[in-house]
Amino acid sequence: MPHPALPDADWADCYELNIPNSDLTAIAAAQTMLSRFPFWVRLLIRVRDAVTGLFGLRSSSDLRADELEKIGFFPIVSKSDHQVVLGFDDRHLDFRVVIDVRNDDQGRRLVDATTLVRRKILLGRIYLAIITPFHRLIVATTLSNLSKRMRAVSSPPSL
Repeated sequence: MPHPALPDADWADCYELNIPNSDLTAIAAAQTMLSRFPFWVRLLIRVRDAVTGLFGLRSSSDLRADELEKIGFFPIVSKSDHQVVLGFDDRHLDFRVVIDVRNDDQGRRLVDATTLVRRKILLGRIYLAIITPFHRLIVATTLSNLSKRMRAVSSPPSL
């Protein structure tokens, strides 16, 4: 599980999407995935913010207010054409979202979405246990939306 973006992470997952061969960068992939969430995801984020605010944890609004460069409300930790690392450290856990765009040895163009978490206290463990099913659904949805947009861009116009 060690990953340079968060070497001491104790929880991780990774989802992979095969996309049409393109010049898509990691930054563009992350912007497409994270800048416009569906309504139900925005609703879940509002609920999350209300509940976590009771425990003194940072909300998505707090993150938006930071002067840091962001994609969606996620602060950018590092970026290149092939990889963007997003995330922040909080008192209950540290997390990173890593979006990689790469070609594999079979010539396919792939987008990897990796989430890394270091849980610091019991609250971090509880929080992660509660949000994991939603996290999986949200990541799958954002990758599916990216796939649909990539197919729409790569499809020839119909006559």
